[in-house]
Amino acid sequence: MPIELPRELVELFYAPGTVKVLATVDDRGTPSAHVDPSLKLDPEGNVVHLERFESSRTNRNLVRSIWFDQPVTVTLSSHDGHAYEVQGVAVRAHVSGPVFQSHYAALRRQLGDVDLAAVWIIEPREVRDESSAARQRHEEEKHPTFVHLDRLVRAQ
Repeated sequence: MPIELPRELVELFYAPGTVKVLATVDDRGTPSAHVDPSLKLDPEGNVVHLERFESSRTNRNLVRSIWFDQPVTVTLSSHDGHAYEVQGVAVRAHVSGPVFQSHYAALRRQLGDVDLAAVWIIEPREVRDESSAARQRHEEEKHPTFVHLDRLVRAQ
């Protein structure tokens, strides 16, 4: 069962202009990340990735994720500074059946004569607010002494 995603994160998935990045790792732990506008959520709160290329690095790494419980990271960023990171694992790949057919038909309506190798389901395991304001709050709480001296002088 995926974790419950914050409302703001769900809205960010569907907001126009949101940059969506999918990052995976290979068998040596080397990361691979690419901008992926196909990312969306299913009704259960899992991340859905439409993989168009059978032999892509991402597809190979997602197979590794599902076999060996390897992490997958989705990062979302908006033009106004909102950003989230979702860490999870691949739990299913649809290569036929009704879920595959529905996404395949929608993808072809959107992009024309294209292929679809798999509909990947990624189960979120952890969510982090990565906006600049949230990161600054976290740093100030966790490391209150990590402040540039000029900020300390101005605060007095």
